[in-house]
Amino acid sequence: MSTFETDGSWSVSFTGAGFLAIYHVGVCQCLRERAPRILQGARRLYGSSSGALSALAFTCGKSVDFCCFHLLGMVKVIHQLSLGIFHPAFAPIEFIAKELHATLPANAHILASGKLGISVTRWSDGQNVIFSDFATRNELIQALVCTTYVPFYCGVIPPEFRGERYVDGGLSNNVPFEDAKSTITVSPFCGTYDICPQSTSASFLEMNLSNTSIRLSTSNFSMLMCSLFPPSPETLADLGRQGYLDAMRFLERRGLTKEPILWVLALKEPPASAEGAQDEGCDHDTKADLVFNWTVPNVSVKDVPNFEMLTPEMEAALRKACVRKSSAWARFWRSGPGQVLTYLLLPWTLPLEYVYFRSRRVMLWLPDAPADLRWIHGLLTSSALKLYWRTKAQLLGTASPPPTTSLAANPLDPKQATPED
Repeated sequence: MSTFETDGSWSVSFTGAGFLAIYHVGVCQCLRERAPRILQGARRLYGSSSGALSALAFTCGKSVDFCCFHLLGMVKVIHQLSLGIFHPAFAPIEFIAKELHATLPANAHILASGKLGISVTRWSDGQNVIFSDFATRNELIQALVCTTYVPFYCGVIPPEFRGERYVDGGLSNNVPFEDAKSTITVSPFCGTYDICPQSTSASFLEMNLSNTSIRLSTSNFSMLMCSLFPPSPETLADLGRQGYLDAMRFLERRGLTKEPILWVLALKEPPASAEGAQDEGCDHDTKADLVFNWTVPNVSVKDVPNFEMLTPEMEAALRKACVRKSSAWARFWRSGPGQVLTYLLLPWTLPLEYVYFRSRRVMLWLPDAPADLRWIHGLLTSSALKLYWRTKAQLLGTASPPPTTSLAANPLDPKQATPED
């Protein structure tokens, strides 16, 4: 791990987390307030899926109020739908793209180029690609759309970026980095990350998938479900607060803060160190010349009765983002009788809503329809040729290789027939 003495000697990587990205917001806010040099002096901020959105928010200087409002705002929209994410109105990619176009500054691609690393998965071969240079603002937005696109969860036709189809970066590399030893990893899942929740499970089994090490526990399984099926905004707000506390534990364990705040929150006294002797529970890393104090206690949100005293700005942003509409009509539909009435009316309202939202989505898709249809045609043609040559080789015993046609290539696409300059 870097000693944080020379700017640009370390990086920060935010893992993909779906709707749990509010955890990254809490981590960033703690680092902004307690150790601003960690983010400001980082050589590059890496991100996969929703982690890339969190990294971009800091790169563009977005406030914690902005991040909480938009993240929890999307969750509140989903909770207003009668069937949640299964409702035909649920369109996460459309929502994300619309918000990015509306909120990103005009020079966002300039701020992000060289500073932001976006992890994506190439559809044709499943290989991981990290984009860090963007010519235009639209290119940056399209790269973010690609990294947040979960196949079948968000749709069936992958988005296109620079002539290739890409999907969620978490499918191939959920923890992007260039050098593991100099990268601070952040994740809302318990595992071998620098900043993550402490596991309360006795299980030591871990699963390595897409460069991600996740401890097999009930809490991680619950968090995984919440990343796809969002809980209430209040529950996610507590996760953001936990991110703040976990980041503070990281800082105190590495001696990057002067005050032992977590000891005070845990109602304990910090151990007195004898002069000239190393504290018990401290590990000395001779290579990095760092002392890790592992005795720093783990503090959860329930141990902090007044979070506003710890971070007034973030607490105000979370409370504001959790506020729901207070009109009598909105309160009725959130009440028990209103929920019952909603489900009773589904046989009549759902078909109309399905036709409306599907028709609207088709109209929005029409400008991209020719390119998407050519891609589908090329994909089917390539698959049919591979199946033909494989069947022929098995029946005739020949070893003739199939044509070298990419799964995502389209032989009729004039763009792919033109040689590169």
